[in-house]
Amino acid sequence: MALSKIDRVLALLDGEGKQVETPAAFFLHFGGEYRSGQAAIRRHREFFEFTGMDIVKIQLEVPWPKFEVKEVSDWARFPKIGSETWGSQVEVVHGLVDALGKEAIVIVTLYSPLMVANDIGGRERLRNDLSTHGSEAEHALESTAEALREFVRACLTAGVDGFYASTQGAEVSRFESAEVFERHVKPFDLALMSEFAAKSRFSILHICDYHRDEYGEYRDLALFADYPCQVVSASPRMGGRTWTAQEVSDAMGGRPFFGGIDRLGPLATGSVEDARRAAQDALNGASTRFMLGAECTVPGNTPWENLRAAIEVAHSR
Repeated sequence: MALSKIDRVLALLDGEGKQVETPAAFFLHFGGEYRSGQAAIRRHREFFEFTGMDIVKIQLEVPWPKFEVKEVSDWARFPKIGSETWGSQVEVVHGLVDALGKEAIVIVTLYSPLMVANDIGGRERLRNDLSTHGSEAEHALESTAEALREFVRACLTAGVDGFYASTQGAEVSRFESAEVFERHVKPFDLALMSEFAAKSRFSILHICDYHRDEYGEYRDLALFADYPCQVVSASPRMGGRTWTAQEVSDAMGGRPFFGGIDRLGPLATGSVEDARRAAQDALNGASTRFMLGAECTVPGNTPWENLRAAIEVAHSR
């Protein structure tokens, strides 16, 4: 008898047993009209039910305020972000936990303090100032980390099972050296994750290379090996080669790997049959403990039929 969606996902965390069934999930942004309220709840439910995916991931669609930084000293005035900014997203969390929490694992997208500070204060300005005036620019990360910790607490109170914790910053050319990431970015990542690490039963670490065209790929995963999520999601293109799912898993202490499919490839642009083949190829290269998905969020216009077909392949394995 097939496992329930919850049991299929949680079985990934059993390091002693052989994986019996392969869970699968894909994520996309639904557009401006579905960012909050009942419209967001309804769209998440429609997507989950149509595709047959195994987890519910709630998007974090917050319009972060903008703050102009003209001089390094301006970072000291970086705004404090309160529930007036992220509170509407917690309402969506409550709605989806109530609607689907008994059927599936529910996790919430969580961007890193660096990623949110980039959106508020300007990515290139923050990049430059963290490299040259790190202690001053850190004020931005302190502010966003505190806001995100409050958001995490509210989501845990609402009953979520965990988070999809997305981080950036250690790409080959993001900063002039990896030391900048280790000294000024990583401590805020770890402080934020400590807020939920012991309180969530299923969280995914997503090592995002969305800005690959500007900053290059990651050298390897060494800087993230001590990040405390149970599952890892990362692009396999690192250090000038393509890693296998098992190599990613091994580099992260044997944690299950989530991914396997190029988000911009046949899954997004091809036919249903193309999506099925992409899923089968990913399953052929699966790690010992494996959850099928894309390397990152798929484009918003990806046919839902393609996603459902890929998920069906995983479930039929």
